[in-house]
Amino acid sequence: MKNASSRLNLSVQYACNREGLPLRADFVRWARAALEGGGQVTIRLVDAEEGQELNREYRGKDYATNVLSFPYEYEPVIMGDLVICPSVVAREATEQNKPLEAHYAHLTVHGMLHLQGWDHEEDAEAEEMEAEETRILAALGYPDPYAGEKQDA
Repeated sequence: MKNASSRLNLSVQYACNREGLPLRADFVRWARAALEGGGQVTIRLVDAEEGQELNREYRGKDYATNVLSFPYEYEPVIMGDLVICPSVVAREATEQNKPLEAHYAHLTVHGMLHLQGWDHEEDAEAEEMEAEETRILAALGYPDPYAGEKQDA
């Protein structure tokens, strides 16, 4: 049995139409793959209105975004919330020609890394974070989420 410092306690809140959304078991698998140590995390799936409201309030950006990360504690385990907006995720997956499941996995991993202190404000940080996301997603069996961007560069 895992000790408390390596255990993931994950809650998933479906605050929008649940049809076609990943199951809690999917989010657990993706979050656990990106987690070093233990954590207590809530993933809340929201409609565009709530996503826009939260993005405006916490980031000063007046639109719904794909994922928001709210870290509360880093030690002894991470504690935080991820807010995912399925309508934005679905639109992006279509626009970027990515499988929807792979895009959810990527955004969950991305958000989990933010909860652990990863960032992408500086170019070097972004490269490190993207490499870590790509490594984690490959281990889960998903393609490089940045492959299209690398080809365009």
